[in-house]
Amino acid sequence: MKDKIEFYEILERISNRLYKEYHQLVGDFDFSRFALKVNEPAAEGGPTLFVLRVNQQTAGFPPFTYNSPVRRTALEDFLSRSLADAVDRVASFNAEGVARRNIGVARPGQQILPRTSMAVTEEYVEARIYVVLPVRQNRIDGELVKQIFFEDLPAIVDASLIFCNLDGSLVDRVVDVMEDADQVRQLLSTQGLVGFIGDSAMINRAGVSDLPDEHYQRALGIPEELLREVDVPNTDSVRGIGIPSGLTVIIGDDFSGRSPLMRALAMGIYNHVAGDGREFVITVPDAVYVAAERGRSAQRVDVSQFISSLPQGEDVTAYSTDFADPFLSQVTSTVEMLEVGARVLLYDESDSASSFLSRDVRFDDTMGESNIKPLASVARNLVDDLGVSVVVAGYNSISEFVPIADTVFQIKDYQIREVTAQVKELGVEGLVGQDDDNSVMPLAEKARWIVPSSIDPSSGREDVVIESLTDSKMQFGRTVIDLSSVHQISDPHQAKTIAVIMAYVKDHYLEEARPMHEILDLIDRDLSTEGLDCLTQELSGEHARPRRYEVAGAFNRLRTLRIGFAGE
Repeated sequence: MKDKIEFYEILERISNRLYKEYHQLVGDFDFSRFALKVNEPAAEGGPTLFVLRVNQQTAGFPPFTYNSPVRRTALEDFLSRSLADAVDRVASFNAEGVARRNIGVARPGQQILPRTSMAVTEEYVEARIYVVLPVRQNRIDGELVKQIFFEDLPAIVDASLIFCNLDGSLVDRVVDVMEDADQVRQLLSTQGLVGFIGDSAMINRAGVSDLPDEHYQRALGIPEELLREVDVPNTDSVRGIGIPSGLTVIIGDDFSGRSPLMRALAMGIYNHVAGDGREFVITVPDAVYVAAERGRSAQRVDVSQFISSLPQGEDVTAYSTDFADPFLSQVTSTVEMLEVGARVLLYDESDSASSFLSRDVRFDDTMGESNIKPLASVARNLVDDLGVSVVVAGYNSISEFVPIADTVFQIKDYQIREVTAQVKELGVEGLVGQDDDNSVMPLAEKARWIVPSSIDPSSGREDVVIESLTDSKMQFGRTVIDLSSVHQISDPHQAKTIAVIMAYVKDHYLEEARPMHEILDLIDRDLSTEGLDCLTQELSGEHARPRRYEVAGAFNRLRTLRIGFAGE
């Protein structure tokens, strides 16, 4: 390995030369407190990946801060945030007052995810950063390069990757909180729960803003009789309310806190940073929030459990469209998620098609038999036949769920209480025939196979074209995938990683048609055993792990997707 003196000498030699001379920096260099790996420079003006590695003898992080996968992920997330903050602090300003942003890192959001931006092991701490290598008048700006690598980077490393320079009590708190939250999540199913909301959790940060603005933050009030305690490793126990398995109804109007509660539960599949307010809003990992989505495409989805006939005599067992209406879009998304293994389905009236949740039975005699079978007519069967839990929240469209519900909560002014017995006494009628021969078993038995030729990440002469257009829209080959209604994607880096996974699937597992669920099983296996770096041949500091359900959501919204069935 070369040392920093040799790095400096190279900079001296290439200063004021053409940009292509930056390739002389490629290699590994010892900067005393850290090692620097320089990759092949990006095209002029683009970010080049650099790897910073600090030996644990220098970094000095106590083993107990990373001695389990959960604690390691928490520490890596904390260091990623510390690194991003340190990068912001060293940004200087030119004579015009414009900040110089030559150094960039992947800044995490409020949710804690496995990422490629940071790695902690027994031997080292490794950070991946991006540097826009500076030029002035089409020549290498040697003085600015020296400042970046001999002033800025050492300051960033000292401020963010050395334990003795960090708040040790804060590090302890971060890893302890995540370990406690993960323990609660592991215990949910053993206690007959699909979700848990900690006492005084700031639930509406999930629905309104991720900024620490007190105007938007409201805590959920829970009466003493509904509080339960869950034992955790680091703070003895946490108190909160449990959301039971089975069919749960949450009644509340648009200003009650109902929608923020549902969105907080949806994002409870992730752990949150300490101080967020949602650290103990926790949901089982296979819960999926399903929303209506006018205009999405669908490919050969069995919607027969929700509609008996389609216009022009289309096959209800293999529904396809380039532009779904709100009702059929929500049906399609529901069936797709059941196909790939979702065990909990979350619905909120504000994000649902009114015809999807229920119908007014008072009009049945006048209007005649409807060909639409709303969720209220099949929800009990989903629970009893498939073992899938359903949580439905609303005010105007949920009365038909009450007679078949296992648990009913009311939320008003961010105060929640259980009202199961009271609402059952109201004698609300359910949908006629909802318990008749309405088997939902085909939803679990039918597998859709991806046709390999329909997954194509190429465009023009490029084999793989993947680009973030917005936080929720991805360019995949010649097609744009809109993930704005896949509500449990928490991070733009996660969205881009999904597109990278799709290209990986094409390259590794689509030599022939395979069932969608089998492909997702293979991806889960690879990411769990090999990590996110297996997705690409080149290192990246911008990958964040998604769940199988969001990957499936992207495949299913790819307008070129074609589906076959076994035996065709």
